[in-house]
Amino acid sequence: MPLVTTKEMFEKAYKGGYAIGAFNVNNMEIIQGITEAAAEERSPVILQVSAGARKYAKHNYLVKLVEAALAETDLPIALHLDHGENFEICKACVDGGFSSVMIDGSKYSFEENIALTRQVVDYAHAHGVVVEGELGKLAGIEDDVNVASEDAQFTDPAQVEEFVARTGVDSLAIAIGTSHGAYKFKPGQKPRLRFDILEEIQRRIEGFPIVLHGASSVPQEFVAMVNQYGGRMPDAIGIPEEMLRQAASMAVCKINIDSDLRICMTAAVRKHLIEHPEHFDPRQFLSPGREAIKGMVAHKIRDVLGSSNTL
Repeated sequence: MPLVTTKEMFEKAYKGGYAIGAFNVNNMEIIQGITEAAAEERSPVILQVSAGARKYAKHNYLVKLVEAALAETDLPIALHLDHGENFEICKACVDGGFSSVMIDGSKYSFEENIALTRQVVDYAHAHGVVVEGELGKLAGIEDDVNVASEDAQFTDPAQVEEFVARTGVDSLAIAIGTSHGAYKFKPGQKPRLRFDILEEIQRRIEGFPIVLHGASSVPQEFVAMVNQYGGRMPDAIGIPEEMLRQAASMAVCKINIDSDLRICMTAAVRKHLIEHPEHFDPRQFLSPGREAIKGMVAHKIRDVLGSSNTL
């Protein structure tokens, strides 16, 4: 099966009250773990590539690894650019085989965001590629995304109709209380998603697919494992999974997950190397890392996204 766009995925997800997982990928083992879990769960999946991943693994390597996953699993897979910062990066990914791109113009004024997003939409649509835009600013740090908490802005529901109409985007990332990276909230703080904003956006653009970024939950058992085996991760909590499941039952059709994968893979690799210091073959310590990714993705698909058995 060739790569697909997210259009049909999101239409089915919106009607079915579930979301599609958009999992960030950086190497072969991560791609294998994600797609093996999705195949066993009978779920569509989005593999997304950040600017940092393109620098680390190189564009062509990642595209070919995803092509291998398509051949191995025969799943509906979309290959998505996460947080494209300008037209040139989005164009390179459209030209380079991606089926979906995100243009993040959230750092600009409303009018500048519209103009940049429209430019990307016009080019991408002419090449059969769908586009995700962003309205509102999430706080946090992850790869090339760095927004201070004081600069974060909730999405204004009054702007969404005009933004969608004037840009022609296919999906919209909004800010309702999630944040990028693993260090979201300190113990004692109460994470809260603004479901009132989501409900108002859903009312204004009914049927339109909404995206949540920064939606990792920071699994505490893996944080503890990282620290047990020599890590230095501070105490932090993420977005409660029950909140994400509620969002997935509403207008949210795509939920981005990255930090949870990094943490569980790191924990598994650290554990293996401490318990088996004699091992020097990367296959020996990357295999448990891949299995940890697979287990985490299967859990997210079943218990958070609700997309199991939707093929």
